[in-house]
Amino acid sequence: MSRYAYPALVVAFVLFILVPLASHGLWIPDESRYAQIAQGMLNGGDWVAPNLLGLRYFEKPVAGYWLIASTQALFGENLFGVRIASSLATAISILLVFLVGRRLWQDPRKTWAATLFYMSFALIAGQAGYANLDPQFTLYVNLSLAALWFAFDSQTSSARLGYWALLGFACAMGFMTKGFLAWLLPVIIALPYALLHRRLREVLVYGPLAIAVAVLLCLPWALAVHLREPDYWNFFFWHEHIRRFAGTDAQHTLPFWYYVPLLFIASLPWAALIFPAFHKGWKDRRGRTTTFLLLWFFMPFLFFSLSRGKLPSYIMPCFAPLALLMADALIDRLRQDRWRALRINGALNLAVGGLALLTLTYLQSTKPLYHGETPSLVMLAIACSVWALCGALQLARPATLWAAPALGLWLLVALVPAALPERVVNSKTPDRFILEHLDELRGSSSLLSNDLGAATALAWRLSRRDVDLLNTTGELKYGLAYPEAGGRSIPLSELQAWMDCARQRGPVGVLLRMNSDRDEGELAQMPKDAVSYRRGRLVLLLIPRSSP
Repeated sequence: MSRYAYPALVVAFVLFILVPLASHGLWIPDESRYAQIAQGMLNGGDWVAPNLLGLRYFEKPVAGYWLIASTQALFGENLFGVRIASSLATAISILLVFLVGRRLWQDPRKTWAATLFYMSFALIAGQAGYANLDPQFTLYVNLSLAALWFAFDSQTSSARLGYWALLGFACAMGFMTKGFLAWLLPVIIALPYALLHRRLREVLVYGPLAIAVAVLLCLPWALAVHLREPDYWNFFFWHEHIRRFAGTDAQHTLPFWYYVPLLFIASLPWAALIFPAFHKGWKDRRGRTTTFLLLWFFMPFLFFSLSRGKLPSYIMPCFAPLALLMADALIDRLRQDRWRALRINGALNLAVGGLALLTLTYLQSTKPLYHGETPSLVMLAIACSVWALCGALQLARPATLWAAPALGLWLLVALVPAALPERVVNSKTPDRFILEHLDELRGSSSLLSNDLGAATALAWRLSRRDVDLLNTTGELKYGLAYPEAGGRSIPLSELQAWMDCARQRGPVGVLLRMNSDRDEGELAQMPKDAVSYRRGRLVLLLIPRSSP
């Protein structure tokens, strides 16, 4: 294997993941929400109880916000500072796949292939530049299961103790990032593996160490948030866990089979290699390494499928074992001169890239997506063309250019967010619009928005939390129910009274998202002497202080 193999992956990560981090605005509602909560911790000094716009927000614990706040402190309260937390978590997950692969096989080609696969899965690479908690949670799940495998594979008691303690650390951090699921996933993998391979005694002997480490690490914050906010654990346990898993009113309710087709989409540009990976895994299922990888993939996949509430990023913890299974199957096939699966995969990528390019050409000629945005259109066309070309290279020369589709995926991830049509950008990334009028907005004594995503973007750009909400509550319904939150949510019927009071204190800044006739009605009730700016669905109003 070439000595440049791993440096090439590092260069690719820098060029295609890190460099584009600041090339586009924060997506709402997720990115602006996490950026604002972390900024509030950093500037407000409250590192115990999460707050959104200064209101209680108990949907997640604090560790994920800690990291985003820390990176903003280190790199600045900017796009790079917000997103680098996800990139860092993904980079460590990539390193873990490398370490586990090296331990499993001691085969450099398989180890490098697994690292490449994981780094170039569409879902993993896409989330690496997205300010979200899922890359961090995925890191801690990967770390816990890597530690579990190293513990099972260790030959000395001291090594086992160290790895079981590391498992406890990973579970603690995962718990403080997204909750109790971080403790459940290692259990539903460790117990079946221990029973199948007669290692149950080892789990019973060393497992309490992991539990003790996890509890000791979590306990200070768990007690602190309970003392600060006595209702935190009640809300977090029942609303964020029981309701999301089994509740009839769970958010994002989707059918049981939802993750099956999504798995193939999220696995691009390697979707066709899923079948040989599982085929070889099933044949080798009696081997302890393959058993562990299969359990690592299927137990979380089944659990997330059983849950009523589903989002694509939930299955991210399944992709580390998938990369390892794929690498095991692929390198064996390459050594046997068996190219069929690679040719099919290349043909699939050629078809996907070609179809995307044809669709773009058709739409632009009939129902244009881009209007006077030639650079963006060219970037998107280049991304589609390179994807198709990489598929063609893999199809034509699978023995030597089998890794080519990774380049197509990375280029797509790097270019597409910055190449989207202005109508999408203006609607989904309002912080760029806000940035253009930042100096004017800084003079506002009161701020108002009719959309929670726009409100958090406004708050983050201005480093303020006092943005009031017009005729909406969104995910802040719980926080707004507290008495001290009175006056933060303004019904449309009370807009005039709120505006009169706010204008007596000073200028007012209003950011509206115009998605419906109701929103147009809200705009119609705004003061007529406002200075107005409009871009797509966004309207910014600068309302002067009322005369004495």
